[in-house]
Amino acid sequence: MNPQPITQEVDAFLDDNPDVTVADMLVPDMSGILRGKQLVRSVMPKLYTEGVRLPASNYLLDWTGQSVPPIGYGTIDGDPDWYCKAVPGTLKRVPWSRRPSAQVLTSMEDENGNPHFADPRHILAQVQRRLHDMGLRAVVAIEYEFYLIDQEAAARGEIMPARSPSSGWRPSITNVYGHDDLADFSELFDDIHEACELQDLPAETFVVEYAPGQFEINILHTDDAVHACDNAILLERCIREVSRAHGVIATFMAKPFIEQTGSGLHVHVSLIDEEGNNVFAGPMDPTINRPISGTMRNAIAGVVDTLPEAMAIFAPNANSYRRLMPGAYAPVNTHWGGDNRTLCIRIPPSDEKAIRIEHRASGADANPYLVTAAVLAGIHHGIANELTPPPPVVGDAVEVAGIALPSRWESALDKFAASTVLPEYLGAEYCKCYHGARAHEAEKFHAHIDPLEYQWYLRTS
Repeated sequence: MNPQPITQEVDAFLDDNPDVTVADMLVPDMSGILRGKQLVRSVMPKLYTEGVRLPASNYLLDWTGQSVPPIGYGTIDGDPDWYCKAVPGTLKRVPWSRRPSAQVLTSMEDENGNPHFADPRHILAQVQRRLHDMGLRAVVAIEYEFYLIDQEAAARGEIMPARSPSSGWRPSITNVYGHDDLADFSELFDDIHEACELQDLPAETFVVEYAPGQFEINILHTDDAVHACDNAILLERCIREVSRAHGVIATFMAKPFIEQTGSGLHVHVSLIDEEGNNVFAGPMDPTINRPISGTMRNAIAGVVDTLPEAMAIFAPNANSYRRLMPGAYAPVNTHWGGDNRTLCIRIPPSDEKAIRIEHRASGADANPYLVTAAVLAGIHHGIANELTPPPPVVGDAVEVAGIALPSRWESALDKFAASTVLPEYLGAEYCKCYHGARAHEAEKFHAHIDPLEYQWYLRTS
C-alpha cells in the first residue's frame, strides 16, 4: 500500500477552504512570542515539503525582538536561514481576520531534517522522551490567568480594566467567580469559544478571577506534553486576537496592577504507566488527605529541588517578580501540600485516577513549553534519583520557614547560571543562551531611569 502523500493535510485544507488566501506561519520563540511570516495560498504547501526559510535566530531573540550579541547567534554567525515545517494538525482557519485566513504552527529543521537546538517544542520533546524511557507518560493540563485591558486608555498611557461593550460597566471590585463580569463580556467570550471550536482547541471553562478585569481559562488535559503546550500557546493567541477584534487588550503580563493579584500559568501533571495506571496514586497521606505514592513523593522532591534554579524560566522578565509577593495567591517559597493556594506545589482534590501535581510558580508571561519542560525535568530528576521531599505544609505557606524562591530577576538569573540539573535536560548550550539573553535584557531594562527615581532622589541627593 502506498503511503499517504505528505501534503495530504494542506491539500485537504485548501480544498475545504477555497476562500482562504493567506496563512500565518507561527514560530514560538524563547519568550513564547509567536513570530514568523504570512504566506499566500500558493506557498502554504511548501510547509509540508521543503519548508519555508526563516532566520533561526528567531528562537533566541529578546522580549523586544532584538538579537542578543553576547550569545553569539544572529548577526555574529551571519544569521543563517533554517527550514520551517508545519506541525501536523495545527493548520486551522482563523475567524478574527477581515479576509479569510489561516494559521499553522511550525518548527525549524536544518537541511538534513535535524531540529534546531533552541526550538522550545524540541526541548520539551527531549524531556518528555526521558519519561517515556521510564515507561511513563505525562498527562498535562494548563491553566492561564489574564486581564482584559481598556485599549483606548492604554493608548493614552493609562492602564485600567476594560469597560464592558454591552453595559458600559468597568470592573472595579474583586468579583471572584461572579457571573456578572462574564455576562458583561459575553459576546467576546462567545467568540473565543467559537474560535476554539473552529481550531480544535480544548478550552474547558472561563471563570472570573481574583481581581477586577481578571479571568482564568482551563485547557483539557492530554497525555502528550508538547501537544498540551501547542494548545496553550495557540489558545493564548486566540484570546489575544479575538479580544483585539473587540477593541480590548488581553494581557498575560504577570502583574499589570501592583495592587491586584498577578496572573499565573499553572501546570497540572500526573504520570501514567504503559497500562494507563496513574503512578502518582498510593496510600492516603493523613496530613494532606491525599492518596499519594512513593513515586509521587519522589517527583515532588525533584520539582522542589529544581525550583530555585528554574525560576528564571517561570518568571522570565522584570515584571514577573512583582507577582511573587506574600498575600497575593502566588508562591514565595518551595513548599508543597494539599488543597492550599498559598503553596508552590499543590495537590488538588481528586480521586486516585486524577491525583496530580499543580505547579503554581510560573507567571502567565512565561513560555509554556519551557515551563513544562522544567517541571517535567524536575519530576524525572526526583524519580530517577529517588529523592525525598520535605514534609508537606498545612496552613499559610508564607508563614512557614523554608527555601525562598528568588524574588528578584538578577538573583534568579544567578541561580539559573549556576544550575546543575536543568542543563542536563534542556541542553547546556540552550541554558547558556537563555541566561545570556535574559541577562542582556535585564541590563537594558535597568539602564532605564524610572520616574520614581526623580521623585525620591532629584532634590535630596
